[in-house]
Amino acid sequence: MHAAPPLPDANDLLAAAARLAPVAHLTPVLRSRVIDTAAGCALHFKAEHLQRAGAFKFRGACNAVLALDPDTAARGVVTHSSGNHGAALALAAHLHGIACHVVVPEGAVATKLAAIASYGAVLHRCAATLADRERSCEQVRAQTGATLVHPYANAQVIAGQGTAALELLHAAGPLDDLVVPVGGGGLAAGTALAIAHAAPQTRLVLAEPRGADDTLRSLRQGARVDDLVPDTVCDGLRGLLGAPNFEILSRHGVAHGTPVEVLAVDDADTVAAARRIAVHTKQLVEPSSAIALSAVLGAPARFAGRRVGIVLSGGNVDPDRLPWRP
Repeated sequence: MHAAPPLPDANDLLAAAARLAPVAHLTPVLRSRVIDTAAGCALHFKAEHLQRAGAFKFRGACNAVLALDPDTAARGVVTHSSGNHGAALALAAHLHGIACHVVVPEGAVATKLAAIASYGAVLHRCAATLADRERSCEQVRAQTGATLVHPYANAQVIAGQGTAALELLHAAGPLDDLVVPVGGGGLAAGTALAIAHAAPQTRLVLAEPRGADDTLRSLRQGARVDDLVPDTVCDGLRGLLGAPNFEILSRHGVAHGTPVEVLAVDDADTVAAARRIAVHTKQLVEPSSAIALSAVLGAPARFAGRRVGIVLSGGNVDPDRLPWRP
């Protein structure tokens, strides 16, 4: 049995920030007085939908690629992804001049698949289940010798994702709360690292689709839920919480004396939040991104009068699917 790899820490977070500084965009922090009034609090939106490849995922993927030694990198990288991580890894590999293979499930958003291919990655199709994704990914890895860069259960990916929160805390802090979407948990776990390092007084709040609430259930019962079948319009949040991510979030809760807060959100409210963002900030974001605002709007007493950070995680919207329907 292989020992579990070490969890990332603050040193990995800071190393990721240094690696990414020359290549990742320093995305802006956006404000909206209209949305502040509706929410009853001061909101600071970290615009990661304006990141390279259109999502925060570029941070983790690029950090993982840049951390490879030259011989390992030369054999290429492989992952499984419904879209944003695959595109991010494909772009990172292209910038580094190495091969990239992406296993994509049936039903993935067409524009996201087009983005992956546009960066030069080889696409491998599979069934939509997580088991099929992982099985196909292992087959490609064995055939090519490529290194697996898991979309969220990878220490370098987690550390890279945490740099978005680190930048937000430095630009807009102090914050009372920092709200991020959670699916597989790479952004959530990376944000926990950033808060612990730079702003331990800030509360971490995770926004999760009600139809894919494995993180809520996992943290509530103290063990990972791994048998839930997600049902949500948020295609980027259909992954189940990864083992290292669960461990980081659990430790964060213990260190702060209270469990990490998870708010389950209905798809209809998430779609409404995405429309609100488009109308009042003129920014087009995915439902998987808008869910963080929806969580705040759905708990007005919880956030009243507070300074709240929100990571707008991605903007790779398929125009053929507009308007969204829950």
